[in-house]
This record gives sequence, structure tokens and C-alpha cells, in this order.
Amino acid sequence: MSTNAEAPAAPLGAVVLISADDVRGKAVHGRDGDKLGTIAKLILDERTGQIAYIILPSGGFLGLGQSYHPIPWSAFRLSETEGGYVAAIDRRLLEGAPSFRPDSAPLFDETYGRRVTDYYRTAP
Repeated sequence: MSTNAEAPAAPLGAVVLISADDVRGKAVHGRDGDKLGTIAKLILDERTGQIAYIILPSGGFLGLGQSYHPIPWSAFRLSETEGGYVAAIDRRLLEGAPSFRPDSAPLFDETYGRRVTDYYRTAP
């Protein structure tokens, strides 16, 4: 399901780098076109420097009752037309996905990473 690899090559001289601050707040749409939310955080692989997961908040009101969903970066592709990213998931899949409360973030170790990638059926 690695959708990042499907991005076309950028024309010579095109800007292909973006600040993490500019990714946060970008809209995320599901494969069915529904808006799933906006990116709250990026989780990096400290060894490679690559983005491993995005954190997508859902539910709650004014921060109360909110949960965070880590979604593998490989499940996303940039969408110029949507003004953000499209994930190879839909809301139904997100509802049963691994999540955590803002005050109890998990340890993002290999075991937790495997749980997340197994759920979304993506490469680690």
C-alpha cells in the first residue's frame, strides 16, 4: 500500500522539500474523499530521519475526549487538488485503528510500530 512511491518525479528546479511546521495542520482526506482531519504531529524515525507516522486527532470537543491516531506515512500521498494529503484509508478503518489519548502517548518502539503497520497493512 506504499503510496508515496507513486508520486511523479518533480520537474527539474521544482521545490520538493517542506518544513514539518508546514505539514502540521494540512488536511487529510480518505480514499473516499471525506475529510478525516488535519495533521497534528509527525513522528520521525530517529535512525533514518524519515517520517514514520503522522498523528491524526479525532473526536472530542475543544480538546476534551480527543484521541490521536498514528498512521504510517507510507499510507499517504500528496494531493494538489485537495490541498493536503490523501490517505489510503477511510473513516470506518480509522474508527477501529490504534489510538491514544493526548495525555498518554505510547512508546513508539518496534512492537507498537508493528501493531500500527499490521493494522493498516503497510510496510514498516
